Amino acid sequence: MKQLLDFLPLLVFFIVYKFFDIYAATGALIAASVLQLIATFVIYRKIEKMLWFTFTLVLLFGSMTLIFHNDAFIKWKVTIIYGVFATIFAVTQLMGRPVLKSLLGQELRVADKYWARVSWYWVAFFVSCGLGNIYVAFELPLEVWVNFKVFGLTALTLINLFGTVFYLYKHLPEEQQKELK
Repeated sequence: MKQLLDFLPLLVFFIVYKFFDIYAATGALIAASVLQLIATFVIYRKIEKMLWFTFTLVLLFGSMTLIFHNDAFIKWKVTIIYGVFATIFAVTQLMGRPVLKSLLGQELRVADKYWARVSWYWVAFFVSCGLGNIYVAFELPLEVWVNFKVFGLTALTLINLFGTVFYLYKHLPEEQQKELK
């Protein structure tokens, strides 16, 4: 259910864009993000910091897109989110407390060197996606960017997520691998 809620605003954005334009889609994205916050609170009785963060950026950049009637703002939101994610992963790794380990370390007990490799990999991934977004957003047609944002970046993120889990699983102690099978 949570994953469906996470993708709902993106799906609404895409569908409205296909039938109307980027401005209607941006308004729909803002509305769907509000509904996502409400539904998340009703179902789980809390809203995670990351959801507040992404909502704030959607509201800020979406509003600027609508107020100034300029789609550059909504396009920059994607790169800024990836930049913040890259920064979080890098800073927490440098501090010796990788964010992924804090999220998954109880379930996946691997050596710190593997958490470091995964953290730096994700830093590189987020930076690459942010730079890729800039190129696609400002050098290619709007429709290409919408498809890249909705399908390309989502698919790349899921592929990398599965790859990360597989990589970490390979480095689990054998007894934990048996537990997880």
